[in-house]
Amino acid sequence: MSCTAERRKSDAELGLTPQQSAGRRIYDDNCARCHEPYSSSGKQGPSLQGIFKKPYFGMSGLPSNDARATDIIRFGRDKMTGFGQVLSQQQINDLLAYLHTL
Repeated sequence: MSCTAERRKSDAELGLTPQQSAGRRIYDDNCARCHEPYSSSGKQGPSLQGIFKKPYFGMSGLPSNDARATDIIRFGRDKMTGFGQVLSQQQINDLLAYLHTL
């Protein structure tokens, strides 16, 4: 029996900066249970792979930029609860830096 899951790459293998690495830890702690980072398959929420590579967010049609993403992270959207009471602005900035690598 073989496992087809890919081994998780390290921050160094992904070439992440310290800020992006901090954002990855925040993602793992707060986002990964609902959003896939490196796969197009969704969990409860949509995959975030390539989230900033398109002009608009897939589900909402909102412009895919840091300001809109910050609002969604802070206040939530549809079934997603907001993280404005959980994450500081610096943590949100770190998370955005990581999301740009997906």
